[in-house]
Amino acid sequence: MTPKGKTTAARKTAAAADPQADSQAEAEAETRDKPRVEAVARALSVLEAFADGTPRMPLSEISARTGFYPSTVLRLFHSLEHFGYLHRDDDGFFRLGPSLWRLGVLYQNTFDLERHVRPVLDRLVERLGETAAFYIREGDRRICLYRRFAASSIGHHVEEGAELPMDRGASAHVLMAFTGAKGAKYDAVRRDGLYVSYGERNPDANAIAVPVHGQGDAFVGALSIIGPVNRLVGATIDKSIPVLQEAAQALARSLRGR
Repeated sequence: MTPKGKTTAARKTAAAADPQADSQAEAEAETRDKPRVEAVARALSVLEAFADGTPRMPLSEISARTGFYPSTVLRLFHSLEHFGYLHRDDDGFFRLGPSLWRLGVLYQNTFDLERHVRPVLDRLVERLGETAAFYIREGDRRICLYRRFAASSIGHHVEEGAELPMDRGASAHVLMAFTGAKGAKYDAVRRDGLYVSYGERNPDANAIAVPVHGQGDAFVGALSIIGPVNRLVGATIDKSIPVLQEAAQALARSLRGR
């Protein structure tokens, strides 16, 4: 072995025998990577500013939602634009780019749910005249995976792919209840197999949601309808519940191949 080879081997042996040296090396690597990790987190925060379904917004709004200086948002925008994740229109407003749509389609395809869910949503809208949607849970958020708008739906739309909080809304409570949430409220949702919300997320809208189970009775998501408070109320809710439950059962049978 050459003197250089001996020296290298000796260093490796010493490093292996010295845990403190290993820890120091790991700490130095983390320090080097930290700026890059923070930059990625900031870029993702800019994209998350659109998570409530707002289609376009000015620089000032993105800055307010993220807490970043406008100059920081602009710097991040150039990288996001390069990869197709963010676009700036001629009027200066920002909107999400086509790369997110492409990833969204790939995400939906992983579920193989669309061919089962779409027809159910169509039938619900035809029978009840209200907007119908299918939600899934992703961590501490819920995602509107599919939706079908009614002809006379309320003004505030939730688009497909929109992320919403889990602390309010009919579908949120169903998702919480059937993914293990504890408490009397969720016990009642599991017992009744439904939840009705009155202006919880949108003060102008009421909603009904029921659980959907697939193969092996595994919980899949929440099927819901939403309508204006002056229409989806009282006797209309009472009449809509069995229709929604019937639709959820039909979807479950479809998912099970029956």
